[in-house]
Amino acid sequence: MTKRFSFSQLVLLVVALALAVVWLAPIAWAIATSLKPETETTKVPLQWFGSEITLDSYRLVLDTGGIVKWAINSTVTTVIVTFLTVLFSAMAAYGFARTQFRGQRALLALILAGIMVPPHVLIAPLFAEMVALGLVDTWWAIILPQVAAPLIVYVLFKFFQDVPPELEQAAFVDGAGRWRVFFTIVLPLSRPVLAAVSIFTFITTWNNFLWPFLVSTDPNTMTLPVGLANVVQGTFGLRYAQIMASVVLAGLPLLVVFVLFQRQIVRGVAHTGLAGQ
Repeated sequence: MTKRFSFSQLVLLVVALALAVVWLAPIAWAIATSLKPETETTKVPLQWFGSEITLDSYRLVLDTGGIVKWAINSTVTTVIVTFLTVLFSAMAAYGFARTQFRGQRALLALILAGIMVPPHVLIAPLFAEMVALGLVDTWWAIILPQVAAPLIVYVLFKFFQDVPPELEQAAFVDGAGRWRVFFTIVLPLSRPVLAAVSIFTFITTWNNFLWPFLVSTDPNTMTLPVGLANVVQGTFGLRYAQIMASVVLAGLPLLVVFVLFQRQIVRGVAHTGLAGQ
């Protein structure tokens, strides 16, 4: 039996397809340009495809651009930031949701205020702190300032408030302590939301450019976005095929992460939505 769409559903479908074309067109253009011979990237009139498909731009980028080293730096720093951010945010959120202590509301209000402060306002004092600690041009200068994530603390706090406390009380009766309850009961129950915030943290950290650009001047500690910016400005000049090849290579890890974990992303967003967040 053929399913019929209502007029409103057709309108939404058309709008969704139009937005998809707008978002996918630059990606398609980058891929097409990266597969062209370098001499044809500036050909007028512009054409989607060149006279031949070549992988020379990818070979040159991998040989001379330092992308492998920058990709390793990005992977290491992003994984560490994601792990520490989710761990410490979950611990803080659980503390706010399940314990009572003096100054709790004031501290929670301070965290909420941190959500409203633009991150760029904190760049100068954070940079001065990294200089004072001697961490500039190290991975820790990239990692530590990104671990503090008040928004994630608040999202997990709201989620933990909706976790039935009876489950924890039963564990307390059996002699479990607060830490054991947190790691063996609360965190397993929170896997959907933890997966969602982990993936969003991973993507945000991987794409972060400004802060790593400020604290990493050594090519050996540069992340992929910073390294690519230097490639565009210096090494390759205006070799558009190589620039686009660099962009495609930089975006591949995020595409893989999204494809592998898209179900967890949707489930986590839906779960937090049902929880009133």
